[in-house]
This record gives sequence, C-alpha cells and structure tokens, in this order.
Amino acid sequence: MSKKDKIIYLKSEEELEIIRQNGQILGKAHAEVAKLIEPGITTKALDKVAYEFIKDSGAKPSFLGYNDFPASLCISINEVVVHGIPSNRILKDGDIISIDGGVYKDGFHADSAYTYTLGEIKTEVLDLLKHTYRSLFKGIEQARVGNRIGDVSFAVQNYAESFNYGVVRELVGHGVGKYLHEAPEVPNFGKRGNGPKLLEGMVLAIEPMITLGKRGVVQENDNWTIRTEDRKHAAHYEHTVVVRKDSAEILTTFQYIEEVLAKKNLVIA
Repeated sequence: MSKKDKIIYLKSEEELEIIRQNGQILGKAHAEVAKLIEPGITTKALDKVAYEFIKDSGAKPSFLGYNDFPASLCISINEVVVHGIPSNRILKDGDIISIDGGVYKDGFHADSAYTYTLGEIKTEVLDLLKHTYRSLFKGIEQARVGNRIGDVSFAVQNYAESFNYGVVRELVGHGVGKYLHEAPEVPNFGKRGNGPKLLEGMVLAIEPMITLGKRGVVQENDNWTIRTEDRKHAAHYEHTVVVRKDSAEILTTFQYIEEVLAKKNLVIA
C-alpha cells in the first residue's frame, strides 16, 4: 500500500447519500440472486443476474475488471472463504454460498456480502453462519467516534473465538469510497485501543471471514480463490458503514435479501 493509499478520507453527507443509494442497488441485486439460489443453477448464471440488475440500475459492478477479476460477484462455496470465480459449477443441496458484490455509481462504491444456504445444512454449519452474522454486528457496534479500529477488530474476534471458530487473518475489511479499497484496513482480529482513531465520516467495509476449523487459508491456482487449508466450511458477511458519534450507520442493506429468505424460511439470524 503506497503512502497515498494510507490517507483516510472522510465523506461528506452528500457523498454518504450516494454510497447509501448504491447500497440500496446492491441489496436489491443480492435479493435478485437470492431468489435463484436453488439446486441445479450455476454460479455463472447467478453472476449474470447480478450484472444485469446493476447495469439496469445505471450503475457498474465494482468487482468486474478490478485487478482483472472476470466477474461481477465473488461466489464462494463451502470451504471457499472469498474470491470464488463464478463458473459452470452447479449448486447442490447442502451447499453454503457466500456472495460478495459491489456497486459503483456517481463516483463511489458500496460493498456487501452474505452467506446463503441451500437445502439441508448440518447444524454445526448453520451455527457457524449464525455466529459469523452476529460477529459482524458486534464489530459494527464498535464503529463509533472515539473508538479505534482495534475495538472493531477485537469485537469480531472475541465473539467468533468464543465458539472456537477460526478467524482468518490474511484477508481484512477496508475503507470504501471513491476507491473500492481505501485506508484503513479493518482486520477481524486485534486489540482494543489499537489502530487508527475512528472519526465521523469514515466509511468502512466490515467483513468477518470465519471458519469452522482452523484459521489457515490457501490460494488456489487461479490466483483468486481463497479456501480453508483444512477444507472445513467458512462464512462471510459484510456491510459498508459510516462512523457516527453514538453508533455506526449501516449504508448497505440486508433487508431485501432477508425478505426473500423469509419466504423460503431460510433466515439465518
């Protein structure tokens, strides 16, 4: 990361409104994908739906072409933690599917991820999803003025490790704004009171990546896909938030996703 990239940009209310609106588009794109998560569909077909919805909304998929990434979504199945490339792989009963996406419009990005289930899922895997989801909100609770990045990081780690889960260290959350990845980094592990001080207007992507087994990960030969070293399942949830005085404001949304999941009786939390 260059010196320039270490600058933390505070966003104006006008800029935050753009990110908020992009978060709405992204949440609705997620929901369109969620409707189609059924046995027999390919991950490439899901990616196409998201691409078309985002483009029809007058926006661009943040991920498409980013460092030559070839798709609009990262779709990561079972032991894949993040950065799975959509393909002709067919989803099947018992899979869990992490879908991470971004929307770029009017000069700003929004970024969010959600892990979905398909069919009969083992209780221990459902618990992993539930607790990873909750760890996200534990981190968000700490994203307020006067705290530090380490307070967010510690909250995620402390909650996840209380269930003996692995907390991935090689991949972290980040600032979001004019660029998809900005300073500061937001690890899912750390010490309270450490790291940059949180200021009003800082926009962060908080994204716990939690494993059922050990925390070690490896990168596949495609130079993108990151999976658990022990091949146990992983879960991933992400919101873009802005630091406020008393509590963080969430700029992305799970509302549309969870309305779809409720109709399928699949709400995790």
